[in-house]
Amino acid sequence: MTHTLAVLVENNPGVLARVAGLFSRRGFNIDSLAVGRTEDPSVSRMTIVVEGDDRYLEQVNKQLHKLVDVIKISDITRDAYVDRELVLIKVHADASKRAEIMQLVDIFRARIVDVGLKTLTVEITGNEGKIDAFEDSLRPFGIKELVRTGKIAMLRGTKSSSKNNSQKEGDVN
Repeated sequence: MTHTLAVLVENNPGVLARVAGLFSRRGFNIDSLAVGRTEDPSVSRMTIVVEGDDRYLEQVNKQLHKLVDVIKISDITRDAYVDRELVLIKVHADASKRAEIMQLVDIFRARIVDVGLKTLTVEITGNEGKIDAFEDSLRPFGIKELVRTGKIAMLRGTKSSSKNNSQKEGDVN
């Protein structure tokens, strides 16, 4: 099972390296990792996607709790949340194919961000399903280069995984 973790950490140099090192040393695999500052500049939020059963997740949780910079860990997998990825795709696009590619860009609500002599670079945001479907639609044209940010996620509605939430720090939802 894939788990999505929202991990709040102190915004200090080296925190990302310590978290990544922890996963590496323990033989845990990270499917996706996105990090950025929160509404509080002293706190960063990591959205970490890992694959594994509940026992695996328990081990990940225990190891993360040992890091002094970790403020709170929330497994939001079973909660209602909104998630997005940003993807840039550079696709082969000679003059005869551009109209067809531009039509796909419109259908998927993507955006052309660069035009080359023989390529188009497209930006798209969405959930994993939308991104995968768009990528599959562009494959026949020849994808020259592709980069994905990894998933970011936030609980829906009034629920929060921020440190100001009423839940005790360090508890996993």
